[in-house]
Amino acid sequence: MKLNPIYLIIDDDEDDIDFFHEAMREVNASALCHFAYDGEEALSLLRYKLKMLPDLIFLDLNMPRMDGITCLRELKRDEKLRHIPVIINTTSAYQKEKEDCLILGAAYFLTKATSFRNMCENIIKVINIFSHSESS
Repeated sequence: MKLNPIYLIIDDDEDDIDFFHEAMREVNASALCHFAYDGEEALSLLRYKLKMLPDLIFLDLNMPRMDGITCLRELKRDEKLRHIPVIINTTSAYQKEKEDCLILGAAYFLTKATSFRNMCENIIKVINIFSHSESS
């Protein structure tokens, strides 16, 4: 696991963001988390405001202004951003939606956790998968 990883969480639900942030602090207190409330805000952050790009992006699908699918498409079209693994983190458990996201370039698909313990386990699982793939 990277000592001071950077993550971007894109979600329009403040409670879900708070829940995710608490779990991330439990898993890795040294992680830096940036937040965006929709795809447009996320793309603006990534393209113009952040000095360092995130190691992982956690993306919700159901958001106003620019939804997660549209944001994922834009991320994967952008030469500067396409290398960042995008983890879909959504309430949807539809297989077709999962397949569509993976086809569009999502690196992993999570159904949002309903308990703090499950959220921590999901974060650890994803971080372990992607920290091992970076070192290979």
